[in-house]
Amino acid sequence: MISALIDLDRAGDEGLVAQLTSQLRSLIAVGRLAKGRTLPSSRQLASDLGVSRNTVTYAFEQLAAEGYLAASHGRRPVVTVDGGERFEGSGAAASNAPSAKPRLSPWASKLKRTDWPMSYQALLKPLRPGHGDAREFPNEIWARCLRRSAVRAARREPGPVNRTRLREALAHYLATSRGVRATTDQIMILPSAQAALTLIAAVLTTPGDDVRVEDPGYPGAAAAFRASGARVTGMGLDQQGMQRMPGMAAPKLIFMTPSHQHPTGRLMSLARRTEFLRWSMSGRTWIVEDDYDGEFHYDSRPVPALQGLDVHGRVLYVGTFSKAMTSDIRLGYLVVPPALIGTFEIAQRHIGLIASSHIQEALAEFIAEGHFLAHLRRMRRLYHLRRDHLVEGLERRLGEVLSVEVPSGGIQLVARLKRGHADQAAVKRLVEAGVETRALSSLALGKPRDHGLLLGFAAWRESEISAAVRTMASCFSRG
Repeated sequence: MISALIDLDRAGDEGLVAQLTSQLRSLIAVGRLAKGRTLPSSRQLASDLGVSRNTVTYAFEQLAAEGYLAASHGRRPVVTVDGGERFEGSGAAASNAPSAKPRLSPWASKLKRTDWPMSYQALLKPLRPGHGDAREFPNEIWARCLRRSAVRAARREPGPVNRTRLREALAHYLATSRGVRATTDQIMILPSAQAALTLIAAVLTTPGDDVRVEDPGYPGAAAAFRASGARVTGMGLDQQGMQRMPGMAAPKLIFMTPSHQHPTGRLMSLARRTEFLRWSMSGRTWIVEDDYDGEFHYDSRPVPALQGLDVHGRVLYVGTFSKAMTSDIRLGYLVVPPALIGTFEIAQRHIGLIASSHIQEALAEFIAEGHFLAHLRRMRRLYHLRRDHLVEGLERRLGEVLSVEVPSGGIQLVARLKRGHADQAAVKRLVEAGVETRALSSLALGKPRDHGLLLGFAAWRESEISAAVRTMASCFSRG
């Protein structure tokens, strides 16, 4: 008797129709109701279960639509599938069976073997690299811009994906502060700088293409280009940044951070920049310039972007607001060469890498009213002091253990281990003690050449930096 196999919970949150449908489906899946079995009529099963006839009718209709039953007017439904054939390993019989390992793409299979993003990013703790201080952001001013944007949105006609006001404000800012040469239609607004790299990889690379990145470098770039099937190879660094070996064939694409190399903070010389631009022309190579924290320079005037030297349209310029403002804003931008504008605009919509128009309009107002530049001026002074405070603390307390590279700008620095090559073990000890850092060796594409710690200073007040340095000194004294 089928009703004896069914147990409906009348006090449960799930409706009776859903319960009955699910239980009948499971009985078929595990073979308790075999193929060809004729079920009771809706009237009979409703009487046996003590429910309305409609409840049973709706359940039968749903299972018939899914292909479990054959039902026709005036006839009782018949089971049409064999649970053992169609649902091998499903239902209750599968509860004790090992689940099949999902088949992933080669790119996805490698993700767990990297530590990007960092695996311990649940809560922000000193001295995690890559972050500015959100506590210093003028939230009240930003909230006013958001409110005004929301009010205007009710009257605003649907506009372009990349809002004109923000593109105009960005074009002016990038020209005056970074030497970027771009018209407004070359600027694309995206959810993040990583989204810009994803878009570039989708448009410009195909499986097997040769892509060169800095080594050590930004892991997100390698991840984006590997996802497109490109063959990603590292290029070593010297004191001038990324270096090209003599005789090396020109690749399809080069990714670099010339204004503040990630992670070392080194500045690429003008001669080296010119060399890469000439190289790009010889092989029709694209150059992706990531200016992730170009707003922050402390010891000298900022060096103009590589894009400003490009007269042949080979450089794509990537930037973000997450470092200069707050990571919650989640906006990045991409400047594409004129020849690529139409293709990138179509690709942006197809992939769905579209930033909120509401946020874009608010940010355009925030920049136009001078709040963005005022905030940058204040944070440059603050981060400069914090950099110096961290350097002084590391040299005083850990000078025998670490050799600090003092960057001319940015929001993080590298401290190399003087003895041994145990930066991964050191990071593990520090994280357990409450100090977040990143192993320099984890940023290597191949065999690590360098061992040290990547330490953030921008997000932390001087008292927090001092406490973190004391904790580091304690950890190293025990290690």
